[in-house]
Amino acid sequence: MATDTPAAGATTFRHAPLVRDLFIADPSAHVFDGRIYVYGSHDVDEPARDDEPGSGFVMRDYRVLSMDRIGGPVTVHAPGLRLEDVPWASMQLWAPDATEHDGRYYLYFPAKDAEGIFRIGVATGDRPEGPFTAQPEPIAGSYSIDPAVFADADGARYLYFGGIHGGQLQRWVSGRYDASMGITDLQQPEAPALMPRVARLSDDLLSFAETPREVMLLDDDGALLRGGDLDRRFFEAAWVHRHDGRYYFTYSTGDTHTIAYATGDSPYGPFTYRGVVLAPVQGWTTHHSIVDVDGRWYLFYHDTELSDRTHLRSAKVAELVHEADGRIRTIDPFVR
Repeated sequence: MATDTPAAGATTFRHAPLVRDLFIADPSAHVFDGRIYVYGSHDVDEPARDDEPGSGFVMRDYRVLSMDRIGGPVTVHAPGLRLEDVPWASMQLWAPDATEHDGRYYLYFPAKDAEGIFRIGVATGDRPEGPFTAQPEPIAGSYSIDPAVFADADGARYLYFGGIHGGQLQRWVSGRYDASMGITDLQQPEAPALMPRVARLSDDLLSFAETPREVMLLDDDGALLRGGDLDRRFFEAAWVHRHDGRYYFTYSTGDTHTIAYATGDSPYGPFTYRGVVLAPVQGWTTHHSIVDVDGRWYLFYHDTELSDRTHLRSAKVAELVHEADGRIRTIDPFVR
C-alpha cells in the first residue's frame, strides 16, 4: 500500500480542509433549498475490527456539513445517523449519499450486516442534515459499497454502487455472495474488469425498481476496460452528473489514486473513458462528488493533509471546469 506522502514534485496543498476539528471523508455534496450540504464518512481513530481490506475504516456515525456558499462558514451538524440506530447493521458506516423528494430527505449508506456482508440501506428525515431514521432492513437486492444517487431531468433517480477489494464486489460475480472469490479482484488482468452497478429507484425511493445491472466502461475502441488496466479500470466511488446533454460517470481507480471520468448518452451507459478529473492526493484513498452551485461546478474530495494517516481524512472543495469540447480540466491538488 502506498504511503501517505504528497505526489512527487508537490510543494503545498492547493485547497484548504472544510473543517479542521473532525475528519470527514468521501464527501457527497448537494444543494438543497439554496444551501450546500456535504454528506461524508466520519473517520475515527479506533482499532480495526475485522481482517479484510479496509478494516481500519471503522466509522460509526454520519456527520453532515453545510454552508450557504463556497468558501463561506461551515456548519457541522449533530450526528444524522448512528450505527446503533440501524437495526440490521453490525459495523462500518462507509461512504453515503443523499437526495430530496417532496420535502423528504433520503440518506443512502453501506454497512456490514451480521454476517459481515456489505449491504446498502436507506434512512429518511424531514431536514437535509437529519436526524435520519433507518429502514428496518437493507434495500432488497443491494450489495457492496459507495451508493451515489443521480436525479435525471425527467425526475427518475438512479443508484450507482460498487467497490472491489474491501467493497466485496468481486464476491458477487455469480449473482450470489461467494467469499471464496477473495479480497481483491478477479485476478484476471486480461479479462474485462469488474464493473460498477446501477439500478433505477422506485417511486418511493426506498427500493430498487429493477434488478441492478452492470455499468459498462469502455476504451476508445469500444472494448470493455480490462482488469489489469489499473490506470483506467473501476475500483470504487461512482458518481454521475450531467452537463450539456452528456452523462459523466466519475470514479476512483483505487491503487493508481486518480479520479477518472467517462462519458455516455444514457444514465445506464455505456461510458467511454476520457481522462482524469483529479490527480493523486496525499493519502491512499480518493473519493469525490461533483455539484453545480449557482451555475458553477465544484469537485468535493478528500485527502490526509491534517493527519498524514490513510484512515483520517479531510474534505475539500475545488472549482471544476468543463471545456468547450466536453473534456474536464484535470485538477491538481498541489501547487508545484
